[in-house]
Amino acid sequence: MKRLLLRKNSVGCETGHLDGSTQLTSRPQCGLSDRTEPVIEPMQWVEMAVDHGFGCFDQMTLAQQLYGWFSSLTELPELRNGMKSFCIVLLLVFAVLQPLSAQKLLIPMDDTQNDHLRAYGVTYWILDKTGTDVEWLLNFRGGAFLAEDLPEIREHAKTAGVTMEAVAAAQIDQIYSVIEEENMERVLLEKAPKVAVYSPDYTEPWDDAVTLVLTYARIPFEKFYDKEVLTGEISKYDWIHLHHEDFTGQFGKFYGSFRMADWYRKQVTRAQLDAQKFGFKKVSELKLAVARGIKKFVLEGGFLFAMCSAVDSLDIALAANGVDIIAREIDGDDIDPLAQSKLNFEESLAFKDFKLITDPMIYEFSDIDMSNNYMGDAGTFRLFDFAAKVDPIPTMLTQNHRNVIDGFFGQTTAFRKSLLKPYVVVMGENNDGVSVKYIRADYGKGFFSFYGGHDPADISHIVGEGPTRLDLHKNNPGYRLILNNILFPAAKKKERKT
Repeated sequence: MKRLLLRKNSVGCETGHLDGSTQLTSRPQCGLSDRTEPVIEPMQWVEMAVDHGFGCFDQMTLAQQLYGWFSSLTELPELRNGMKSFCIVLLLVFAVLQPLSAQKLLIPMDDTQNDHLRAYGVTYWILDKTGTDVEWLLNFRGGAFLAEDLPEIREHAKTAGVTMEAVAAAQIDQIYSVIEEENMERVLLEKAPKVAVYSPDYTEPWDDAVTLVLTYARIPFEKFYDKEVLTGEISKYDWIHLHHEDFTGQFGKFYGSFRMADWYRKQVTRAQLDAQKFGFKKVSELKLAVARGIKKFVLEGGFLFAMCSAVDSLDIALAANGVDIIAREIDGDDIDPLAQSKLNFEESLAFKDFKLITDPMIYEFSDIDMSNNYMGDAGTFRLFDFAAKVDPIPTMLTQNHRNVIDGFFGQTTAFRKSLLKPYVVVMGENNDGVSVKYIRADYGKGFFSFYGGHDPADISHIVGEGPTRLDLHKNNPGYRLILNNILFPAAKKKERKT
């Protein structure tokens, strides 16, 4: 144990002598505000144990104590002649404190956190702007983050309304000890991923939960669309998101309900013009090329996160692989009568053996989805509890302050469990016993994660409804799952499998 000797006056610290076997358990009341005599007894000493940042002292508190003591002493004429020596001692004190202090900032993610969603944004900002790493403490206090104690981090967190706690080195050692003994793990986050969202350059009559939460959390992102996929420009991103999209060329299966709506007609026209611009005869051909480009992005090491109809329409387009599965009302020619038998499930990412729903009047792509047309109770889904030290990836993706989460609808609300490919890992399962809400898999050099439903804070978000105000849902556990996926690419890879 390292020790520091400080001179003490007769009315100084009241804690007395500390030896190597004693730990400081309360803050001493130092200072001269209550002094009754101006005489300093120069040869009285207090031996203070300096171990892991002074135990109960954090560096800032100790600096304030010393500064106050120093200021009081300068008022005494008896000490003015010796002030030069005292200044030297004070400088030596801080020279010793600086390397010994190991205080860090803990961002708790349990119920003590004021704003869970912006806590992810603060963590992203630390990685992106300060040049320092962050530790993700899996299963500790809801998946807390441990960062360096820098003034700019404190200020940024305060501005964002994010709860942070200063922890001294002794506390950090205790945390590490608990993590070592329990189903927990430490994961180092090293670099902020470059994030992008698949989105057209025109406004759609629905919101995108991921765009909303990225904006609220203040995580920077770019937008890309078909051109960037076809040209391979998406390779510059680490992480991409797809939301309420249709990669089959059926214009979202909105024909039955919205074929006369102005917004729908404009979308059809835009899509047809885009197909011609890129040299395709039909929109379905353009979207298949885009689906293949996204698959290539994953195979080459990218991270794909998709929600709602983007999930099943992507796999359907890949499995159809050019076979006409679209009704005449939508693309002007007949469906291939053998379309179902021609599906190649080797091409799809997550699902197999699904049955197409080709009726243009039905707002559904296939039997992958197990929603009930926005009717009734959305139920709940339960997050699986993974072995953090064995499977850190699904553990990262399921970090939360709730284990059971309220369900929410979407065009694709949940996935039929029986249609999952063998390598797909279920991370969240619905309470109906036959459908799953949240899945992932490694694919090629990359990774995909799929999440059913449209908006975790709105049980039945419908076309034309205004965007969700996330300042009213800043602790929403369903939205946390999205942001887990944002930070996952920043993790240093060290997955260990059974």
